[in-house]
Amino acid sequence: MTANIHSSADARAIARRRLPWMVFDYIDGAAGQETGAHRNRAAFDTLAFRPRILRDVSARSLGVPLFGAQTNAPFGISPMGMCNLSGPGADLMLARLAAREKVPLGVSTVASTAMEPLIEAADGHAWFQLYFSGDGTGTFKLVERAKAAGYETIILTVDVPEVGRRPRELRHGFTMPFKIGPRQFIDFALHPRWSLTALFKGRPQMANFAMPGYKFDRTESRAKANWDTLTRLRDMWPGKLVVKGVLDAEDAVALRDAGVDAIQVSSHGARQLEGAPAPIAVLPEIRAAVGPDMPLFFDTGLRGGEDVVKAYAQGANFTFLGRILQFAIAAGGEEGLHRLWDVLRSETSITLAQIGLTSLTDEGLTNALRR
Repeated sequence: MTANIHSSADARAIARRRLPWMVFDYIDGAAGQETGAHRNRAAFDTLAFRPRILRDVSARSLGVPLFGAQTNAPFGISPMGMCNLSGPGADLMLARLAAREKVPLGVSTVASTAMEPLIEAADGHAWFQLYFSGDGTGTFKLVERAKAAGYETIILTVDVPEVGRRPRELRHGFTMPFKIGPRQFIDFALHPRWSLTALFKGRPQMANFAMPGYKFDRTESRAKANWDTLTRLRDMWPGKLVVKGVLDAEDAVALRDAGVDAIQVSSHGARQLEGAPAPIAVLPEIRAAVGPDMPLFFDTGLRGGEDVVKAYAQGANFTFLGRILQFAIAAGGEEGLHRLWDVLRSETSITLAQIGLTSLTDEGLTNALRR
């Protein structure tokens, strides 16, 4: 089946057949009527390259510098909750891939594998993603735990003061942990391959909350987080601090001035606010506001190598892939994941060749798009 994965769309189509509807729509869904997700795609599609000819592009590199090290690929792995829903052991598959490619694995607060084995499997190439929740007591316990586990980078996600409403997910009665009723039972019964495997391996749990005195509620308000919260986190965290979920240039400048180490331009995959702008469209504005030296990361809507190159051309220093990697795992396990990763690398490399460049750090990249 992995031989049939020639693009992220192929992986998604196979995953759609294999996963229970509830699980597929949890991974694939977006906020509201999903116009935000469509806007993200349209924004990428409106960007056109300037193909250049007769340039020696025979020797191309996909590695980029990242926090003082060199990666093997120009994209990392976004933090995603409950990845093991896409296939048993998915979190560890992603961790092993991060180790091989020397790229960051975003370890979600609501990961289905605990943070300690994931940083070990990733050979240290793991960043812990943090949600502020409730009064923050449990949140800062997780920060201390991440420090003890050897994490050197924390990603503070700031675009979910309240969890967005995703109707596709809600119609299936999706909750974490699962509550199995008649509708879910029928859904699982119609997808026996996934269901039997999940039954054998055990249903995924939110693994980072097996700690005394802290029970995470996915729907709990995160609205109390403010700039003082950021200051407290900055003061207690000695490593790199990335703030994810930024779509406004004024906020980006304030974050830079507050001493964060990188800003991640993202709309959470259009999963939180349907009317949010397309991140790829606001990326140049944010780059202009923070200046050339502030590290800018990017996620949301990346579906292929051309998208990755467009993000770099718009001002990103690094990119992150999300749900398409879960689809690859659902479609073909670890082999499917590696297959799609290689497809994405190939697409990126070919795009560079077509526009007359040899790397994503080439100065000519700023002129790679038609303006």
